[in-house]
Amino acid sequence: MKDNKIRLQKHLAECGIASRRKAEELIEMGKVKVNGHVATIGTKVDPKRDKITVRGKNVVANTTKMYIMLHKPRGFVTTASDEKGRKCVTDLVKDADVRLFPVGRLDMNSEGLLLMTNDGEFANKLTHPSYHVNKTYRVTVKGDANDEKIIQLKEGIMLDGEKTLPCDCFEAERKPDRTVLIFVIQEGRNRQIRRMCEAVKLEVLRLKRTEIAGVKLGMLPRGSWRPQNEKEMRRLT
Repeated sequence: MKDNKIRLQKHLAECGIASRRKAEELIEMGKVKVNGHVATIGTKVDPKRDKITVRGKNVVANTTKMYIMLHKPRGFVTTASDEKGRKCVTDLVKDADVRLFPVGRLDMNSEGLLLMTNDGEFANKLTHPSYHVNKTYRVTVKGDANDEKIIQLKEGIMLDGEKTLPCDCFEAERKPDRTVLIFVIQEGRNRQIRRMCEAVKLEVLRLKRTEIAGVKLGMLPRGSWRPQNEKEMRRLT
């Protein structure tokens, strides 16, 4: 008899609930149930037979894939929901009429380009470290952003006992009280650029993501979203 069961996190990704990595986090947090029982990592399901819920809501397979870009403003958290009651990026895309989740993270005090989708495999490809996707940021810092510090940032900074990958970092603009740096990184650690700057005594005043894998934010107004076009999708896939 054919076994139709697949890993739970893969099914959740295919249903547009979250990327595989995020789905694993939801399972580890006890937010996912299969046939009324709390699921664990390693659980397999038969999508046609098993009843699966996330945070008490039934999981229904999506048939239409959607890919959008959002100009995330500061003050929004990059999650589908927030237990602390903070504003979420999903609040900005309710008119999409499809349940979307963010691809990767952009911390609450940062702004700029954020991709959102209901395609878990697409999200996994863009966020998995092995794919080395370039992400570009325009970062305004306070402090002496001298050549020595820029070289340190480019070569890598120790964070949580592990050195960041080499990145591109250069000065774009200098004023008496601040400097604008451009970062191009391939990682997505939590608050990575802010922590890298803190390590070399630079205070981040503003952080804006402007590009992902050659797809640019452009003139999209803050707080607005639009579908990605065919050319952008070719760059991302």
